Amino acid sequence: MQRQQGLTLLELLVVLAIIGFSVAGVSLSLRDSNQTQLEREAQRLVAVLEAARAQSRTSGMALIWQPTAEGFVIRPAIAPNQALSNSASPIATRTETWLTTGTQAAISTATNNTTPTNLVLLGPEPILAPARITLSVATSNSAKPAPTLSIGTDGLRPFQVVP
Repeated sequence: MQRQQGLTLLELLVVLAIIGFSVAGVSLSLRDSNQTQLEREAQRLVAVLEAARAQSRTSGMALIWQPTAEGFVIRPAIAPNQALSNSASPIATRTETWLTTGTQAAISTATNNTTPTNLVLLGPEPILAPARITLSVATSNSAKPAPTLSIGTDGLRPFQVVP
């Protein structure tokens, strides 16, 4: 009797199916969830706001952070009587997009953090008005509520993720 050498087609297909299911499972587990994407977005926004705050202090010019539909804008705060010219503002307007599409931001700057506004003023003074920015990511599944995450400052401390 001769001994069989190699693999049969059926054995090879079973091994390939097992490998395929394993790769699919690993790739699905590595995908970012909405909460992870939101946390990444919040950490990025904290860093950007603190950098803009430091830039405002060093230049002596107030900056405004304002959310847009696709991201946010950081621009110099120009008084109404000041002409819009390149010499009036040494700081260029900076436009950024969100890392995750569907991200939205809502701002509360009152003492009780309930009055919505549409901008955060980052002045050169060491004390700012208390501000809270609530980030959310729109989900495709309308049955689940959209996850939210807030970052804020009490005016003295740096911006940070708040519970």
